[in-house]
Amino acid sequence: MPGARRPAAIIAKTMIIDPATLEPFDVYRLLVGSIVPRPIAFVSTVSPVGVLNLAPFSFFTAISANPPVVCFCPMIRGGERPKKDTLVNIEASQEFVVNIVSEDFAEKMNLCSGEYPPDVDEFKLSGLTPVASELVKPPRVKESRVNMECKVVEIVHVSPKFLGGSIVMGEVLRFHVNDPMLNSLHEIDPDQLCAIGRMGGPIYSRTRDRFEMQRPA
Repeated sequence: MPGARRPAAIIAKTMIIDPATLEPFDVYRLLVGSIVPRPIAFVSTVSPVGVLNLAPFSFFTAISANPPVVCFCPMIRGGERPKKDTLVNIEASQEFVVNIVSEDFAEKMNLCSGEYPPDVDEFKLSGLTPVASELVKPPRVKESRVNMECKVVEIVHVSPKFLGGSIVMGEVLRFHVNDPMLNSLHEIDPDQLCAIGRMGGPIYSRTRDRFEMQRPA
């Protein structure tokens, strides 16, 4: 509109923070509020006595495509069992499955994020369906549109302190992808995947609002 005044630019003041001066939870909040949105690795494992385990992790990414390697990072919690059951199971079996989370079963995924005793089967707890994998013992989540059967490449224990963590790296031995989502170039249709991401606190994001930018030649 001609003659309209534009709002004055907001000059932000930069706060410099030394993480060594903060409590671990405050550092955690800074990290998860800044590194957003984070994809979710919904990891299925089997305990040494055969109990199925299913838990979500939002410190998750791909590392390599040749060979295909992914990683996720379980954190150290408080209490009598500081290690996550997922990590205990993987250290024993050297196998796991990463299941990608879509909007339609997000609430069931969230049920699996609680702290439960190691004898609790989160498949039964959430109502999600275990289906047999081809090459690893842990089952896949039937409701997930993409599953990755993985064997451990390496586990790096970064810190044993409260809210410290480990990096679990796994080579993908098998991909299971719903046929309608995949084109001839092996590209996955994001509109059919409907993946969700994790923000800070209890907030999640959808992946519907997108834009394109071509990389420079």
